[in-house]
Amino acid sequence: MISKKMLAALNKQIKEELYSSYLYLSMSAYADHQNLKGFAHWLRLQAAEENAHGLRIMDYLLSIGQPVTLEAIDKPPAQFGTPKAMFESVLKHEQKITALIHKLYDQAVEEQDCRTQIMLQWFVTEQIEEEEQVQEILARIEAVDEKMSGILWIDKELKKRGGD
Repeated sequence: MISKKMLAALNKQIKEELYSSYLYLSMSAYADHQNLKGFAHWLRLQAAEENAHGLRIMDYLLSIGQPVTLEAIDKPPAQFGTPKAMFESVLKHEQKITALIHKLYDQAVEEQDCRTQIMLQWFVTEQIEEEEQVQEILARIEAVDEKMSGILWIDKELKKRGGD
């Protein structure tokens, strides 16, 4: 049986994952408005992935007979500055999500909740990939020193991302 404390924490994590989706949708709209269609494409796919993460936790709770309580999602910012500033924000946000996942995992270990530990292990691994991808994009942006020709090349590359 899952504890009330763990149930509340997992419901809160659903909110965090859905906020991530909302944040990346806002970034996608901003990038699209800046005519950076590849950045917009990458961020839109990332938004869908984050939404799927929220659903994954929701489905876990439902599969073990627990109630899901959806909390209100905060309004994301609408302006993100340069591509570099935007992806610095993405990295900072992913690092926050990683810390939240680790805290949840530690709680599951402390409570000897093996089922939740197993479910959360997927997220621990996923966050390694998430941060690595964003760091790679940020490194590319820094390498071109935000020169527009370099940003347009990165934009073209990001447009190639397929649905994960």
